[in-house]
Amino acid sequence: MTSAQLLEFKELLRSKTKTEQRKVDKQTSKLLFYLFTSTRGGFTRLRIIMLLLERSYNTHQLAQELDLDYKAVQHHMKVLEKNNMIIKLGDKYGAIFHLSTFLEVNISALDMAIDKLDRTINQKKVYL
Repeated sequence: MTSAQLLEFKELLRSKTKTEQRKVDKQTSKLLFYLFTSTRGGFTRLRIIMLLLERSYNTHQLAQELDLDYKAVQHHMKVLEKNNMIIKLGDKYGAIFHLSTFLEVNISALDMAIDKLDRTINQKKVYL
């Protein structure tokens, strides 16, 4: 994970979002910060969301695109679906995933989460 990748994600987000900005509620910000900055798999989940901004994928396609294990991607998809970030259409192997309306409406909060992740990466750690 690098700052360049995060900058690329921010540019992609800004190109996809509408000019109309709305204020994000505190609970939504906390949820997005938790999912994408406070957990070990946050960056992988962010990569999944960025791919889903472009088009819909199934789990196998995402695993190939991200060069990750199928089971790992499956786990992240379950976490994202449970937290209402994505929607699954279909059942079992061929299920297609889309961004949820909830995430599309609150996309500016995702932009803030990316900023926080970038600050965390670039922060110098000082041990006393």
